[in-house]
Amino acid sequence: MTSRYAKIAMTLALAAFAFMVTFNNITDYGSNFAFVQHVFSMDTTFEGNSAMYRAITTPAFWHAGYWLIIAGEGLTFVLFLLGGLKMLGARNGSAAEFNASKKLMIAGATIGFLVWFFGFMVVGGEWFLMWQSKIWNGQDAAFKFYVAILGVLIFVNQRDEELA
Repeated sequence: MTSRYAKIAMTLALAAFAFMVTFNNITDYGSNFAFVQHVFSMDTTFEGNSAMYRAITTPAFWHAGYWLIIAGEGLTFVLFLLGGLKMLGARNGSAAEFNASKKLMIAGATIGFLVWFFGFMVVGGEWFLMWQSKIWNGQDAAFKFYVAILGVLIFVNQRDEELA
């Protein structure tokens, strides 16, 4: 049971994290909107870089990109929360039942990975060259987020045995 409770607790902790990120981005929209604006605009990348054709300078696209990020974070929260609750409900069940209850958690980890790895590392970091900015570079934070998600995913995805 200890392993099952640990998997549930870690999943719910990830849900709490994704909730707080989503909540903060909605209630303090302007702070992180500025981040998206500068990354999309590429206005703090190396001067004269030849990839400036990628810059997006239309405010409507900044907002759309930011809302896409917030939606991904929110979906991550919902899937982790529902996954953790589903696992909690199956904690006393058979190994097959508990293992089957992990599907929503795995979906949440997938969405979270796509937000923080694909969104921040691939799109932000490499397409918009966020790594070149000393001011608007979220790669270190994103790395911490998706590595935590992957660590919990690996642990949760380990097969559970029948209860003694």
